[in-house]
Amino acid sequence: MEKRSKEIISKKPIKNIGLFFGSFNPIHIGHLIIASYFADNTDLDQIWFVVSPQNPLKEKKTLLNNIHRLALVNIAIDDNNKFKSCDIEFQLPLPSYTINTLTVLKEKYENYRFNLIMGSDNLENFRKWKNNDIIIDNYPLYVYPRPGFDGGEFKLHPNVNWVEAPFLEISSSYIRGLIKEKKCFKYYLSEKVFKYINEMNFYKK
Repeated sequence: MEKRSKEIISKKPIKNIGLFFGSFNPIHIGHLIIASYFADNTDLDQIWFVVSPQNPLKEKKTLLNNIHRLALVNIAIDDNNKFKSCDIEFQLPLPSYTINTLTVLKEKYENYRFNLIMGSDNLENFRKWKNNDIIIDNYPLYVYPRPGFDGGEFKLHPNVNWVEAPFLEISSSYIRGLIKEKKCFKYYLSEKVFKYINEMNFYKK
């Protein structure tokens, strides 16, 4: 009995982690609202913002430097202990594929359970992802609805969990356009992120 008790005590608890992948170019209030909703209304213990150096489905030329985008994420989430930034993909071969990232994370954090957070638009395009069958069979997907996208062929998969998170029609590309056109963009970002972007003159060229 004593030996069994020691084994139970020594066993590390499993953390349930939601992985929120993105370029975060830059991170905006829409990202933060979605992450906050998932942190407060699901069984996820923590939300990790996985900053991607290169999305295989997007052009790299529009990306701000990796370190600066990571810094912006850290600035945006530094007062929330349920949020964490993750730069694991910076050390992986390019282009970044989610299956590779998940494999490395699973090896590094054996006692963590990883879940993917995505919009229904990404779920609808999930067939394009490398090894999508392995991902969806082994990792729960937490999906928030986006207008015009019902999730396609994967919407009823048993590993897909629909979460009615609030949706704001805000995109990083729209914010970058506002900055380039010298229009007001401060209300789309957290105050600290807005200040940092202004001080560093990001996205103005």
